[in-house]
Amino acid sequence: MHYKNGWEVHSSFFDSTPIFNLESPQNATSDSITFLEKDSYIEQIKTSKARAILTRKNHVDTLPKSAFALVCENPYLAMAYLTEYFAIPLFSAKTSPKIAESAQIASNVSIGKGSEIGENCVILANVTIGENVKIGTNCVLFPGVCIYNDCVIGDNVRIHANSVIGSDGFGYAHTKDGRHVKIYHNGKVVLENDVEIGANTTIDRAVFGETRIKQGTKIDNLVQIGHNCNIGEFSIIVSQAGISGSTSTGRNVVLGGQCGSAGHLHIGDFTQVGARGAISKSLPANGKFSGHPLLPIQDWLKLQALLKKMLRKS
Repeated sequence: MHYKNGWEVHSSFFDSTPIFNLESPQNATSDSITFLEKDSYIEQIKTSKARAILTRKNHVDTLPKSAFALVCENPYLAMAYLTEYFAIPLFSAKTSPKIAESAQIASNVSIGKGSEIGENCVILANVTIGENVKIGTNCVLFPGVCIYNDCVIGDNVRIHANSVIGSDGFGYAHTKDGRHVKIYHNGKVVLENDVEIGANTTIDRAVFGETRIKQGTKIDNLVQIGHNCNIGEFSIIVSQAGISGSTSTGRNVVLGGQCGSAGHLHIGDFTQVGARGAISKSLPANGKFSGHPLLPIQDWLKLQALLKKMLRKS
């Protein structure tokens, strides 16, 4: 049976305690359902406030006593099916958009219901703004920018041509027979004040919660920021860098062109990574790194010098 249909049939089990949303373990509340997929998340689950938890049988004893255990063979796959069930319809807002009188809007811009455009914004040709989007004051959106539903844009933000804010992240669960089941991303993207986004850059919305780009960060053209990332204040990310999902950075981090990071790691405050650096694990604050595999910059320079000597001798 499809999980969505099964959930509808059996939801009467929770009539006395309704479940209204699907959330991560750390952000779940008493009206949430969440999931436990790996041993590494057991500590988060122990303190979760979720009313119901999708889990394997061997993990039942680790759950909080306040939660219902929903035992299944593959909690991650079950969660993927439920993201569709809890997804907000793409057309759901009822109120007309609110646009400040001082905003300058091109004639062929699309603005969804429930959205708000602040004072002195300039929105150029062919921009698409979804429903329930909040845009602050003094923002400039260049031609072709697309902002999906529910995203939040602060003050003094500039987004250059053809960038996409709030598209779904690249997330799928997999069945035994190799099918890919879409994970609907029901979170949002938040761009704080004074952020600038280059052309043709994509910033994916969160599965749960938010993807956040903090104040003063500058992101170049052709950059990919994955779902649930949290990029610290005043950071700089150079062209063609790719940041995998759930990666976080401290403040004033610099990532050179074509840097790539694995997911679920942290890059410390003021750390710099040279062009094409391959970040496979968390990095400490105030570091300087380069290369693939990644090395402290001085070690990488020594390695390059040694390789040159070896080539000359051969």
